[in-house]
Amino acid sequence: MTAAKEAAARRVHAAADDLIALSHRIHAHPELAFEEHLASRWVAEALSEAGFEVRHGYCGLPTAVEATIGTGPTHIAICAEYDALPDIGHACGHNIIAAAAVGAGIALAPWADELGLTVRVLGTPAEEGSGGKVLMLEKGAFDGVHAAMMVHPAAVEMAAMPGLAVTQFDVTYEGKAAHAGAYPELGINAADAMTLAQVGIGLLRQQTTASDRIHGIVTQAGSAANVIPETSRGHWIVRSNSLDTLQPLSARVHRCFEAGALATGCDLSTTPVGPDYADLRPDRGLLDLWVTNATALGRRFPDLPSSVAGAATDMGNVSHVVPTIHPMLGLDCAPAVNHQPEFTAACVTRAADRAVLDGATGMAWTAIDVALAAESETAQRVSP
Repeated sequence: MTAAKEAAARRVHAAADDLIALSHRIHAHPELAFEEHLASRWVAEALSEAGFEVRHGYCGLPTAVEATIGTGPTHIAICAEYDALPDIGHACGHNIIAAAAVGAGIALAPWADELGLTVRVLGTPAEEGSGGKVLMLEKGAFDGVHAAMMVHPAAVEMAAMPGLAVTQFDVTYEGKAAHAGAYPELGINAADAMTLAQVGIGLLRQQTTASDRIHGIVTQAGSAANVIPETSRGHWIVRSNSLDTLQPLSARVHRCFEAGALATGCDLSTTPVGPDYADLRPDRGLLDLWVTNATALGRRFPDLPSSVAGAATDMGNVSHVVPTIHPMLGLDCAPAVNHQPEFTAACVTRAADRAVLDGATGMAWTAIDVALAAESETAQRVSP
């Protein structure tokens, strides 16, 4: 192990209590997308104390953070997420992600210039559906970055998450209210329109690929059983292997909603929710470095079935323009999995705390490997 890696590991060990406390504090105060005022402030404060130059409200997003240290030619971006889910809090473990990112930054801070690094820890809000990284990418947050990385908790260890492309939208049907017992013939039933669309989607699933996903919720479908529902609303998500296959699948789903409107006579409107997420494309070279470093930390990668799929991340959009990794850190909590209340509880266990420290150390080591490889490449170019 290089001296830089040993020093980075010592820095994480020295900061362990503070990093775990940060993870637990964020977990105890769950905040939804673009409302992460406490979490983003805590992340910014921790990095400022470590010597980073910090900008809060980065890219015009009030809960986005940019923290920079070093002036080297190799630019590394380490992403922190900290938004939670409605009702079930940190059931995706973003508290672990944020604390690990801060830890990696702290580990690299004293030696960034010596390693030829510019280290940027980016606090990226609203991963759960609203695409904070996509907005930041569009505003230049990842310009000039040579490698982007983050870690994410899961039930089991995975070197790379099989991330799908995703689009999501709100649906509204407008019909006409009427007395359901006395004058039902005068009504136009918006709840029926939503039901017909759901039946169409159910039948459509037979003609989709095994990895395609179509799912949603009805958020409004009437308020009294004796009134024909005038309005119905829903929120829907469509997933596919890539942006290229997502577009035609999404078009077919929209036609199911059009069929509901046509059959009932309702007016239909659909509204996109957040930007589309691209499929995740991990960089093979970076991934090999991560696996080597994670293995050295004692983490093990079990053989998983090839059918594991379905998740998505706005880190996918970053991976299309910057070499990226997004490894999953196992919490040994199966059968509890992401987006379950049981997983919320798993994200403040000893295994979760270890994931914070291993994630921080593993990312720091991977950044050091990138820096050393860049230095070697430069030396080869200038040698006589």
